Amino acid sequence: MRLIKRLCGLFAALLCTATLAAPYPTKPVMVMVPYPAGGPSDGLARAYTTPMQAKLGQPMLVENLGGVSGGIAAQKVLAAPADGYYLFLGSPNELIVSPLVNPAIKFKPEDFRLAQLLTYGSLILVVRKDLPANSVDEFVALARKSSAASKPLSYGSVGVGSLYHLISEHMGQRAGAKLTHVPYKGVAPLLQDLGGGQVDFTIVPFQASTGAMAEQGRFKILASLGATRPELLKQFPTVGESTQLKNFDFTVWGGLFVKKGTPEDAVQRLHKASDESRADGGVRAYGEAQSLLETPRMSPQELTKFFEAETGRYRTLAKSVGVQAQ
Repeated sequence: MRLIKRLCGLFAALLCTATLAAPYPTKPVMVMVPYPAGGPSDGLARAYTTPMQAKLGQPMLVENLGGVSGGIAAQKVLAAPADGYYLFLGSPNELIVSPLVNPAIKFKPEDFRLAQLLTYGSLILVVRKDLPANSVDEFVALARKSSAASKPLSYGSVGVGSLYHLISEHMGQRAGAKLTHVPYKGVAPLLQDLGGGQVDFTIVPFQASTGAMAEQGRFKILASLGATRPELLKQFPTVGESTQLKNFDFTVWGGLFVKKGTPEDAVQRLHKASDESRADGGVRAYGEAQSLLETPRMSPQELTKFFEAETGRYRTLAKSVGVQAQ
């Protein structure tokens, strides 16, 4: 009887140890998307979670929770344990810029760790079709002339304190011209007004639909904002190729974040599963539909350095243009 009890105790101990040592994940993983269902971020999350859950061996559930520029969804991730079971799908707009400009957001970028880059896209400078400028240098000259005449060019963005607000203000600062900001609630109404001539220009991510509207003559694409010409936009110069705005280099990216302090094995597994999922047909189809660039491959350590550099860059930018939380 004693032998049986000892064996039972040993078995229980071994079972407990095996349970504790079970590799991540051992239960469903939640992916918080800070925007409503049906949008680009939601589409990206669902494209990736399908192949990733097959590789991780556990369901990945997408939860859409908008509000406060992504702050509500981000705060829900921070309220959960740092164990890798609550992930945040976001970009610099939600995790770097919003905390800088919105006093209602109390977290810092350093509260998160970037586990993987999922998207990498081009930004473009788009102007109304009848704006008398057909190059970046002509655009800068016009902006300066209009500013001197107290009739500054107007630009639209997707909201006060958005990433595109900061970049546009930085462009005006570099050009030495005052600009008038017109905030919108989304890209669709912004492009509609640009097509109607209600605003002079905007900076937005490139999408196939935007390119089609430009081909129809609704507005003009003057340049892309990256360091080099992407294949999809090779017919357009970069802003940095101009005489007046050299080294003006910005792209838009999105990634999968975990709460800082998440165990390294969980981060490594998420990084590997998402990296391997790039080859999935659904992920590739999504990227092609959204006209995304090939995402740079980085190790978890390189991603940490990348996120730190981007955080420092946008903090400096926000301070420089005077757009900060009060």
